[in-house]
Parts: sequence; structure tokens; C-alpha cells
Amino acid sequence: MDNGNNKSRRDFLKNCLAGGVVLGMRDKLALLGDAEHTSLPLKSRVAIARDPLLRGTGATVDSGRILGLLDRAMQTLFELDHPAEPWKKLVRPGEKVGIKVNALGGRGLSSNLQLVEAICERLQEAGIKAGDIVIWDRDTDELGRSGFHVSTAEGRVQCYGTDRVGYEDDLATYGSVGSRLSKILTERCDAVVNLPVLKDHDGAGVTIALKNMYGVIHNPNKYHPHGCNPYIADLNMLLAIRAKVRLTICDATTACFEGGPGFKPQYSWKENALIASQDPVALDYSGWRIIESKRAERKLKTLEADGRAPRYIATAADAQHRLGTNDPQRIALVEV
Repeated sequence: MDNGNNKSRRDFLKNCLAGGVVLGMRDKLALLGDAEHTSLPLKSRVAIARDPLLRGTGATVDSGRILGLLDRAMQTLFELDHPAEPWKKLVRPGEKVGIKVNALGGRGLSSNLQLVEAICERLQEAGIKAGDIVIWDRDTDELGRSGFHVSTAEGRVQCYGTDRVGYEDDLATYGSVGSRLSKILTERCDAVVNLPVLKDHDGAGVTIALKNMYGVIHNPNKYHPHGCNPYIADLNMLLAIRAKVRLTICDATTACFEGGPGFKPQYSWKENALIASQDPVALDYSGWRIIESKRAERKLKTLEADGRAPRYIATAADAQHRLGTNDPQRIALVEV
């Protein structure tokens, strides 16, 4: 990586962060009739990219290495050779793109700033104007506490919470869910990159791709009983979510195996990885297995034995939802 590019990323981080479309499985299911469901790919691709040297000798993620890690994850997911090519298949110039981060865990366990910077860089290389990118979550103060610099400046990457613009007046409904959606999602985004963190959850078992959508509604605490099941699956059936979320990149640079979703240092570890997929169910299933592996390593009970297996994952894959697959035989898991 040349010094000019490194300086550009550092300047972007200082100023904006620190202080053809490819349809995914959900998009296809939103557009295809039931008779065509069998024409979908038999396997969902999940790419896991790791870099043991991501932090070098320090505690902070290196911006150059995280860009390289992102490129490996995306090129592996889409089986393409050039770093810009996957993004050109995901978005088109003129579209407005939202990066839905997770800022609940503060600086210790939120979407990584350098990763968000790298995604913004690649989106701009794909022809998305800086002013057409918004980094967002539910609450502006939470974004600030996680290290993001709140900005609504014209012509630059913006960053703010739904509390700044509000929610739709009318409820969007499916099954057990009736919620008002963030106006950032409905009015500000043509496409969304979902950027959850790999985390344990005290009720749902895990919180990864699908549950990160709790951050786009006005009443998420209503949907926590029964391990968030079937609420997580029903929420992700809402058309605005299904049609606009084109990609999930799970931030597993720092992950949590117990005591989530808040940050507890004793239950966190540096996985130094990214998990990318267009199938959020397959991604959640794969992330769940990583968390279970870490729990076993730490001599903890399985989530099933602890009474909080993430049953919402199977619900999201069932015949009523078809949001993706939780069948390991139908997941093409590629680790690089």
C-alpha cells in the first residue's frame, strides 16, 4: 500500500470517523414467486478472512491491513480477482448507500472504525459519491461513544443516528412484528451494507447479521421474549430490509463469547477476522459455530445447555421465511 493511500485513509478517518447489482438470497426471495424458489443456488457462500497480524504489535487495528483483509473477504465471497470488482457488482453510481453499524458496545465492542473507513473507500472506488454514503445506527450519542464523528456535512460521508431524523409514522408489519422503520433506511438508503459485530447475546444466544436489524426499528425491546424468536426472523421479512440489505460483513476483529451484547473485556477475544455473505442466515449459523468453539475452549456450556440456543436462526430458514439456509450441507464456507 502506497503512502498516499495510507495518508488518504488516515485523513478520512480523522475527518469522518474518529472523534449491474448482485442480488442476495433475501432480495431474490422478495422478487421471485414461490414457484421459482427451487431455482436459487443450492449453496450459500460464506467467506471468512483472518489476519493474525491485523494489530501488529499494538492494540489498534492497522488501517492498511484491515483494507487488505476486507479485500480478501470480498474477493473470496464473489470469486473475483480485483478489489474493486465486488463492490461494482453490489452498487451502482448514483445510489445512496447506508452502512448499518452496531455501536451498542462502545469503543470495546462496536463496528471497527478502520473497517468502516475501508468500506467507504471501496464504495467510492465503485462510483458512489462520498455525500451518498451514510454511516448510521439507532442513536447518535452511541455512535459518538463508539468513536464515530457525527457529521451531516454536504458532499462528505455522513454519520448520525435515527434519533436525528425519526421513524416512519406507519407500522411495517409481518407475523409477530409491527414496527416503525428508521427514515434513514426508508428515505436515505437505496442499498445497505449490514455491519454487525460477532457477539454473544444474553437472550437470543448470539447477535450477528439478523439481529442487527433491531437497530432500524422504534421498539426493539418489545421483541426480546422467547430468545427473540420468531421476532428476529419476522423483522427481517419486512420488505424495506429484504430489498435493501445487499451484503453483510460481520466484524469479528474483536468478538464476544459470553456476557453480551455489552462489552465485557473478560469475555472478549481478538478473532482478527471478517465474515462476509449475502445470506444472513448462513452467516449467523457460521458465526454461532465460531462462538461455540470459543466457549468450548473456555470450558463454558454450549448455548443449548445454557438455555439460550439461537433458535431464531432455524426460524429464519424455515418454509415461512426462507431468508437463507442454516443447513451446513448447503453452506459453502471458505476460509482464507
